[in-house]
Amino acid sequence: MTARTDLPDVRLALHPDHSSAVVATLTAPKRDLARSVLAQYGFRPTGNSTMVLARIDHDEPHHADKAASALREGSAIVEVSAALQEEIETEWTYGNAPTHWQWLTPEEIREHTGEAQRIHDDIAAGRLTIHLHAHDGWTTVAVGTYTGGKSVHLHGEDHLRTEETDYASEAEAVADFHRRHTVTVRPGPAPLTDIERDTLAVLGTAPSSPTPPAAPLGLAAEETSQLVPVYANGPGDHEALLKDFFAANREWEKWRPHDETTIASHESLTLRVEFLHEASRGDNAWTIAAYESPVGERLWHATATPATPVEIMRALLNSLSTEDSWGQGHGAPVKEEDLAHASRPLDDTGWPLKVGSRLIEWTAPTADAAGLRFDTLAKQGDVLPAWTIWGGNTADNPSWAIHLSTHAPSALIQDITFELAHGHGHRQPRHSAALPRIPTLAAPALPSASAPRPVPRR
Repeated sequence: MTARTDLPDVRLALHPDHSSAVVATLTAPKRDLARSVLAQYGFRPTGNSTMVLARIDHDEPHHADKAASALREGSAIVEVSAALQEEIETEWTYGNAPTHWQWLTPEEIREHTGEAQRIHDDIAAGRLTIHLHAHDGWTTVAVGTYTGGKSVHLHGEDHLRTEETDYASEAEAVADFHRRHTVTVRPGPAPLTDIERDTLAVLGTAPSSPTPPAAPLGLAAEETSQLVPVYANGPGDHEALLKDFFAANREWEKWRPHDETTIASHESLTLRVEFLHEASRGDNAWTIAAYESPVGERLWHATATPATPVEIMRALLNSLSTEDSWGQGHGAPVKEEDLAHASRPLDDTGWPLKVGSRLIEWTAPTADAAGLRFDTLAKQGDVLPAWTIWGGNTADNPSWAIHLSTHAPSALIQDITFELAHGHGHRQPRHSAALPRIPTLAAPALPSASAPRPVPRR
């Protein structure tokens, strides 16, 4: 039989700049049929005569082989390069696969990775909007909502990402995400993993480096907000923070003895937060105290100035929802392990440590001043605080500060220092060309659990 010459011809080969992506080159004049078939198997157009298949599970050769079979069934002439054919014939496994995968067949594993690919595609296409993300100690978790559909909690990264829990409403999903992950919650989607960035880049849909958001119409570039470390941010809306605190924590009773002050009292009657609505620079906007029992002695107390960034205060208040942050007693001296526990987020991110005869201090490794100070000579009844968390200027004359007594729980201080080390905020500019600018810093990526390139099973 004479071969037809009006059918699309397709050549499949490995991508020259990506370890597993596949390039389809369409050489016949009529290409619509081939494009349609290739698109069904995940290929995306990158030019008039080229399409690319790039996946987060690095299983492109398998899916390219399926596409080639479908094209041939339609009588298309398909050429597969020798290098790609070798990849197709190689059985791959994953170096960091979950333990239970060892009992699954390759097709069952592909069902899992295919679901992760669908989630990735939905996020990239805007069908799944990510509201918040966090790190649960092992991997990235997130909460998002499908367009016109359900809200979900996601667990894992790349080919290991799954839908963990479904919710009927966005509000319920977001509230439960805050409850589960507390101070580790961050706005928006997590930074792209290396695999996601490479995959999107080869498709021509991701920038090679992060770019700042476009300035609003009518504003000069210098008038847009700056992404800065949280300790260099402005105070934010403390009134709204207090309102959110009561809405999220029903076990706290609201009491307003007079117009100037609102008091939050825990149902146990052993923890109390006082907020001064019209606090001036020399006042304490927040005062917190914990007690042994409803009629017992005070265990510890803390104060925060009105200029304290609202993100820092949110971390402190959220920490009060865990009993580890209430304190257990006030008789023993502060131990070395208490200092290590409280300062671990700063140590982990390289904040310089200075140990003096009286003061132990960690300071920010940036141009913006901030730090944690512990006074080794402070006693439980002293007027001077034992712990000082501060930002701006100097520790002795800061722009804002949180002061805590000697036996403030190290778990609570660690929650605050975690936000201090990792948090970022958008600072609104001052409308004066004469004012100095603080350099912007990129938000740190969360620890990545990106999947390595699959290795052949020998």
